[in-house]
Amino acid sequence: MRVPFVAYPFSWLPPVIQAIMIYYPIIAAIGIPANVVTIVILSRGKCGLSRCITRYLVAMAAADLLVIVTDVILVRMNDYYFPTTFLHITPVCSFRAALVRAVTDISVWLTIAFTFDRFVTICCQKLRTKYCTEKTASLVIGTVCLLFCIKNIPWFFIYEPYYTIDNVPWLCHVKSEYYTVTAWVTFDWINRCLTPLLPIFLILLLNALTVGYILAASRVRRRLRGSKNDVNHNDPEMENRRKSIILLFAISGNFILLWATYVIFFVLMRITNHYYATGYNDPMLIGDFTSYMLLLLSCCTNTCIYAVTQTKFRDELKNGLKYPLRIIFNLVQERKVQSNSQH
Repeated sequence: MRVPFVAYPFSWLPPVIQAIMIYYPIIAAIGIPANVVTIVILSRGKCGLSRCITRYLVAMAAADLLVIVTDVILVRMNDYYFPTTFLHITPVCSFRAALVRAVTDISVWLTIAFTFDRFVTICCQKLRTKYCTEKTASLVIGTVCLLFCIKNIPWFFIYEPYYTIDNVPWLCHVKSEYYTVTAWVTFDWINRCLTPLLPIFLILLLNALTVGYILAASRVRRRLRGSKNDVNHNDPEMENRRKSIILLFAISGNFILLWATYVIFFVLMRITNHYYATGYNDPMLIGDFTSYMLLLLSCCTNTCIYAVTQTKFRDELKNGLKYPLRIIFNLVQERKVQSNSQH
């Protein structure tokens, strides 16, 4: 059985392992409350966003929360801190791997669904009234969840046990045929293309089309208003578009930046046929660890994006933080009154 890294003095561990053992607990400590707070605030419906947008953003926050719980806590932290739990029995480990891939895909493609919804809202006026509704958003979210749960079932069959103790298979080792059999190689490429190569392409395409439409519409509206020097701040329609586009670009840009390292690593791995690390100082291993660290960071940053770009979200967040403080203050005051009355 594996000896947990915490059994060794911290200074003895390789630098990359030291970084990981500090990084993932921080991600969990920040990401879980951040996403829970986001879900609560958005669900209240007081952020000035339409029900359609709110439905997507709540679903994205819930998916990010599941990624942190499954990938960061049940996989990363568990593997480094508790490598001999029942989660490492091969069938459980295989199920855990399939679950992590499913929730990651759902998190990514809900971002695409949100981006497409904003594209339709801004660029497709005739389709907007039919597509950009709360009912359609619920249908899209449900479909994305169902499809990617089904799509990731093969991950359960990719692994084999490292060893068997008392007829109990332990740990998950990728079968050698996964890298050689055409069907598995095809599945791997499809998996990588669906997450994140195709999403990155779609985000760039939809954002480019949206920007082009907004620039063209802005020129037309300035002509209609009779002034080429007109400022959009006095135009309610353009102001609403500006707020939507800031939120859209912030979420899309965050996704692309934090997934870029993962894409680069995958391409390099395929070009060099470098699938097995030679040690903890192997640049490919460090690149692999770094790409996943940045990837999982994307599940913690959306709350910051909402706070930066949405005034009403900030107000709701401040009110939420003040409320428990008021309760504590009132309790302290009551204790003081009781103490004074007793004296």
